[in-house]
Amino acid sequence: MTLTTYLLPLLYGITSFFSSTFRSPGATALVNPGGAESRLYKPDRVFDGETVHDGWVVLVKGATIEAVGPAASVRSEGADVIDLKGTTLLPGLIEGHSHLLLHPYNETTWDDQVLKEPRSYRVARATIHARNTLLAGFTTVRDLGTEGADYDDVGLKQAIDQGVIPGPRMIVATRALIATGSYAPKGFSPDVDVPQGAEEADGHDKLIQAVRRQIGKGADLIKVYADYRWGLMSEARPTFTLDELKLIVEVARSSGRPTVAHATTVEGMRRAILAGCETIEHGDGGTPEIFALMKDRGTALCPTVAAGDATSQYRGWKKGIDPEPERIRNKRITFKQALDAGVKICFGGDVGVFTHGDNARELEMMVDYGMKPLEALRSATSVNAGVFHLADRGRIQAGLLADLMVAEGDPTKTIGAIRKVRLVVKNGQIIKL
Repeated sequence: MTLTTYLLPLLYGITSFFSSTFRSPGATALVNPGGAESRLYKPDRVFDGETVHDGWVVLVKGATIEAVGPAASVRSEGADVIDLKGTTLLPGLIEGHSHLLLHPYNETTWDDQVLKEPRSYRVARATIHARNTLLAGFTTVRDLGTEGADYDDVGLKQAIDQGVIPGPRMIVATRALIATGSYAPKGFSPDVDVPQGAEEADGHDKLIQAVRRQIGKGADLIKVYADYRWGLMSEARPTFTLDELKLIVEVARSSGRPTVAHATTVEGMRRAILAGCETIEHGDGGTPEIFALMKDRGTALCPTVAAGDATSQYRGWKKGIDPEPERIRNKRITFKQALDAGVKICFGGDVGVFTHGDNARELEMMVDYGMKPLEALRSATSVNAGVFHLADRGRIQAGLLADLMVAEGDPTKTIGAIRKVRLVVKNGQIIKL
């Protein structure tokens, strides 16, 4: 007997165990390593990442999309036919702002996760977070910082890539960069040095070393905190100078890696945009002038509207009963200003603040805040693929990766249908059926 003969039943058994243990009753997950070399998927419609096509089919051979188009135009002799009546087939969704090593703050506060939870425990939880994310139809995540768990996202990514655990493809930022004094757990005596949620670095030489160290350890991109609620102040203020941010971007870019910025204030956003950061995360305090600058510079916005919604509820807001807090009202305004300015909007919910696998919450809220369902789905597929330099995914197109998801109904018209996952395909393998 070959090693594969032993391993495949073992992998299937492990996956079945996790499915029965961590998913709700009635949901079945499986890894399908065998089966036909090619499969023909026949949904009612295909959303190709840009537009919707009724009556199209998708032929997958191995790990790639072989052909796509009207049923009569796609030759599929010898392929297994998978009939998906009543569904929409889409590219595998791309989560643009995730923290797989965090879990919701109403379960455990951020401070306590950083200070009290062993990293081994956090990684164990992250394996389940990764699996639930994949089963929700998200085949790629951009994970923007381990929040005190050092380089554990690199190991998580390797375990997924090597088939040790199920999960989405990961783009990892590792530790992220913060200015000294800006991002530690708060409320401690100034005599106490507490563990940080990211890597502190300042000035020319130390910033170069920190960027290169993170890249050397496995970072696919560099994340910086361009502003934060630092020191004894409760309001966010800029952290790095413009010259420091330009240096970070230059060093990262020389290795072929982008820089992205947490920024919520006007000045923090302005510096990050002028420095060349490719995406602004959150952007709560944006103005029409700032969004015009983003449009001019080609900087994308990842608004993370679901995170603010979640934390406001954790603090006592009864959504649907109480009036919206000022923070939520302001977010609606700035989101619309960004849309009106023509800023490229990435999909990313800051998931980890809320439950992994509930990533669609951000899509629903983007629509509630003013996007059309089709626009929101573009953000989660072709737009994110373009902004994140992922030329091999994000669209249904011959030659691209066979990362797909199938939803009941038509989420291009009713966004909530994206939660009704019928099927997930990653790398040509059926993950959920």
